[in-house]
Amino acid sequence: MKSKLFVLFVLLNLVGAAQDDSIKTVLRFDEYLGYVKKYHPIVKQAELVIDESQAKLMKSRGAFDPKFEVDYSRKKFKDTEYFDRLNGMFKIPTWFGVELKATFEENTGDFLNPEAFIPQNGLYSAGVSVPIAKDLLINERMASLKQAKLFKEQAQADRDILVNNILYKASLVYFKWLQSYNELKLFENFLNNAELRFRGIQRGAEVGENAQIDVVEARIAMNNRRLSLEQSRVKLLKSALDISNFLWLGDNLPVELQPDVIPDVESEAIIDAIFNINKLRDDLVVIDLHPKMLSLDLKRQSLEVNKRLKTNNLLPRINVEYNFLTETPDIARTFNTAEYKGGLNVILPLFLRKERGDLKLAKLKVQDTEFEIDATRVNIQNKISALKQELDSYVSQNAITDQMVMDYFKMLEAEERKFQMGESSLFLVNSRESKLIDGQLKAIEIQNKFFSTKAKLFNSVAVNPNL
Repeated sequence: MKSKLFVLFVLLNLVGAAQDDSIKTVLRFDEYLGYVKKYHPIVKQAELVIDESQAKLMKSRGAFDPKFEVDYSRKKFKDTEYFDRLNGMFKIPTWFGVELKATFEENTGDFLNPEAFIPQNGLYSAGVSVPIAKDLLINERMASLKQAKLFKEQAQADRDILVNNILYKASLVYFKWLQSYNELKLFENFLNNAELRFRGIQRGAEVGENAQIDVVEARIAMNNRRLSLEQSRVKLLKSALDISNFLWLGDNLPVELQPDVIPDVESEAIIDAIFNINKLRDDLVVIDLHPKMLSLDLKRQSLEVNKRLKTNNLLPRINVEYNFLTETPDIARTFNTAEYKGGLNVILPLFLRKERGDLKLAKLKVQDTEFEIDATRVNIQNKISALKQELDSYVSQNAITDQMVMDYFKMLEAEERKFQMGESSLFLVNSRESKLIDGQLKAIEIQNKFFSTKAKLFNSVAVNPNL
């Protein structure tokens, strides 16, 4: 009869605990990560990388903007006009280093340089400046624009890595919170059992059925459970504060987790869906599509552009310029090859030590990045393989611990029945119960490691889930 009452009381406690949880607010794992991804400052900071790359791209494109230049100077002294010079130019840079130019020149004065003598109404010119060696196929403008485009793509890959890292860290904190909550509920249930056992033994001692020392031992066991429960409350409080570090709302408002909010104890299916674990475990991951690999490859491409630019600097600078001249630009036939202004500019360093040094450094940077790409590829592949094997191991460990907990529970039930019939001692009952508690704690710990390993696999692949 006492055994039946004991079992009934435990069931009532479990039902009461379930009802207590039913009035609490459950924060699901996918909802939690959704808040993190949308509002966390570090995620917003990651988006700034994209904005920065767009700004750099706009800046590099500015090198190809048309330019209008005006140069005006005048000198007058003691009623003598020495000179009055006006030179206006409109310049259009093009992709292959070629520049289109149109100018207007007007010069007057008593002391002009003879080469500055022009018609009274000014002189118009239209022409082109062409590099025929250095800066023809690649130059600073072209290299900057290509690198800015590559940096924009690299920034998107780096953004994905940053967002994935913050979601990974947030996931570990949620799993720790879930572990602390499960431990709290475990100790609450066992404290109820210990209190029930203590009261039953105390009543038995009053009527002479139990020894007084059994009361002392039951009270020690009850206080141990109380102590464990209090420690688990502190642990849950700390983990809840850690969760609050990742919870934000709009306008950068931090959110403090309320005491009535609890984790979802049935999170495994949601975790697998968010992390896409089944696909990651079964399919071969294409390493070259990994954001880290994409970022490194784009970095290598940018360095290749820089190497081409440094190679171009070994060529001599040979610029050819030709401009048609006319007094009446509105009449097309006035432009002819007999009236022109042209020039040739040649610059050739003799030893090219600076240019050869820059090229060697550029090649070394490319080689260093290629080594980094090879090492990163192997590291990612090995890490993913190890995590897959670790997940398989945790599946087996979970099955083993579940069986152990069931067996510990059966042993405890059997020992309690023997104790009720006077064939066992309270010491053995408490010992069996401690083994059951240890087994359930081990099961909770392994579950946490199992979830954490799934998060590590998610992090190693660096996917960015839609939340």
